[in-house]
Amino acid sequence: MRDDRTHPLLAQVPLTVSPFVSLPTAATLPYTYKTMPSTLPPPASGVTGASDEKVKYVVAQSGHAAHPDDIVASCKALQAYLAKLQDDSERALRELEDRIRARELAEKRRVAPGWLDSEARLLEPERRPGSAGADVARPLAEMSIADEGRGGVISEMAVDQGVELDRAFGGLR
Repeated sequence: MRDDRTHPLLAQVPLTVSPFVSLPTAATLPYTYKTMPSTLPPPASGVTGASDEKVKYVVAQSGHAAHPDDIVASCKALQAYLAKLQDDSERALRELEDRIRARELAEKRRVAPGWLDSEARLLEPERRPGSAGADVARPLAEMSIADEGRGGVISEMAVDQGVELDRAFGGLR
């Protein structure tokens, strides 16, 4: 609601003046009244807190008072705690990733023992001396795709691969 306009329903309610309600009036002060000082007087015991400890002049809404140095120290302690917490979590994450890698490596070694232990990554079958496979592979490697399109001989390697795939995966029957 804005102050310059009243609500239409409230405008319909009639106002009456009650003789039983009196509005507040200003209090009259005695001539002996003295104003309160703006600062607190020193304590009667004579011991002031400012001499041995810091004055806590930063006050939060909750009523907690602290000195700025105390606030900075608590912020630095919180920052150190958070950095330690982050380092611990990163270390735990690295350890988890290392355990996962080790588990996967153990599984791979179980499936193919010796494969991951050697530096040779390309496996080649051993050739028997005097085999005809080397003589057949050389002319096939020299054939081009264009030669096959002109009615060239069907590659024996393609037939062999088809038989090998059927033997490995079974027929589609």
